[in-house]
Amino acid sequence: LVHVKNPHLDLMEEDVLYHLALGTKTHNLPAMFGDIKFVCVGGSPDRMRAFAQLMQKELGLAGDGQELVDICAGTDRYAMYRTGPVLSISHGMGIPSISIMLHELIKLLHHARCRDVTIIRMGTSGGLGVEAGSVVITDVAVDSFFRPQFEQVVLDDVVVRSTELDKDLAEELLACSKQIADFPTLMGHTMCTYDFYEGQGRLDGALCSFSSEKKLQYLRRAYEAGVRNIEMESTAFAALCGLCGLRGESPPWPPL
Repeated sequence: LVHVKNPHLDLMEEDVLYHLALGTKTHNLPAMFGDIKFVCVGGSPDRMRAFAQLMQKELGLAGDGQELVDICAGTDRYAMYRTGPVLSISHGMGIPSISIMLHELIKLLHHARCRDVTIIRMGTSGGLGVEAGSVVITDVAVDSFFRPQFEQVVLDDVVVRSTELDKDLAEELLACSKQIADFPTLMGHTMCTYDFYEGQGRLDGALCSFSSEKKLQYLRRAYEAGVRNIEMESTAFAALCGLCGLRGESPPWPPL
């Protein structure tokens, strides 16, 4: 089972998943989601709708995908679509946004009594020393110091959590990629930053506190440490999913 690690939930009369517009009293979560086996998440609502439409076609389900309904239409924070055993959800940009979604998604799967769920994050990223348009299958998510960990400030404590991902799943995805010649695919470390501009060494933000030489030195060190792409969600994704029993992987993809 997907499990939560919060004893306070057992004491609550109702669990409201505020940002998904769902709740344990207002919705029959086991009936709606109990047979979900795969959850695919990505930043953009439009992209996740397009992915759900693709899944509908690939799974041979009735309809052309235009009739898909956003399950989270009661909120403007995230979008969620279901096609058979596959749930497709947007998570916005950055660690805070994906963290909020994951807390509520994990509780949803827990309340729905889902079993053996695989979760995959798909998203665009900045490549590092790889061909443009490549798909990087993440073996481990690392922070800006190239460490396989996620630091979360909880009250006034710094909690450090592992960011190891499911190695068997990563190998399965790499094997599947051999059947698709459209995109070069490789496995490597994904570096997660808290910022798109300075945090990723860009020189075109409103602020820039480093030289182009320092940027290149840093990126070379990242490459030598095994980093092959850079984004803003993978460490939080890996930490939360791993702690709560979700089989997870995070292969950033080219845009649809």
